[in-house]
Amino acid sequence: MNLKDAMLQGSYQSVLEARNREEFRNEVVRFTKQLGFETVAAVTIVDHHVGDSEFIEVDNAPDAWRDAMQDPQGGQLDPVMQHCKRHSVPIIWDQGTYVSAGQGALWEIQARYGYRAGICLALHMPDGRHFMLGVDRDQALPNDRTEVTRIVADLQLFAVHAQDTAMRVLVPERLQPERPKLTPRELDSLRWTMEGKTAWEVGAVLGITERTAVLHVSNAMHKLGCNNKHQAVLKALRLGLIR
Repeated sequence: MNLKDAMLQGSYQSVLEARNREEFRNEVVRFTKQLGFETVAAVTIVDHHVGDSEFIEVDNAPDAWRDAMQDPQGGQLDPVMQHCKRHSVPIIWDQGTYVSAGQGALWEIQARYGYRAGICLALHMPDGRHFMLGVDRDQALPNDRTEVTRIVADLQLFAVHAQDTAMRVLVPERLQPERPKLTPRELDSLRWTMEGKTAWEVGAVLGITERTAVLHVSNAMHKLGCNNKHQAVLKALRLGLIR
């Protein structure tokens, strides 16, 4: 594994552990730079009912770009946004994407601010929750298709981790889905399981029997809707129940 790959993998865990909006934004921007892009937008969308959605965004867009893109109809014209609204497959875009959609003028405007090419994807979850992640740059993407495929894969993996944190730190509490209620012993058992301890070792650390330790982990798995202890640990991390 080279240094860049190691840094990217570290970003997956770091974004999971972000505790607030500022930390989340910092991790998203840091990952974007490591991936080779200058700007990023991470948008959490909560649908209330048809035609009424709440958008919560973090980005590092230039202020001048914000001022230039104030048209409320812009999203309806933007082919990248329209693609992400309907699909989960990432879109790799450049000037040709906008020209073929009859929106060449829109690309010309955003290109002045460094938005010339990029990759954007959306994750569509149950209960009207969506997460969109787009990275942009002033230069064309690499000509090597293998390299572009790797970049897309890295972005997709990061988005899976980032969306969990986005839902936790960006979405107002009133809109948060109810999180599983685990007991202190169940959480302790998951924490030590995360450290690689066996049920016997967890029991020894917590002063309980091996059988009781297994029961706590099993209860946690059931509450989290997971099939094994490893999935339970990962989900508890994503929900911010353990760190």
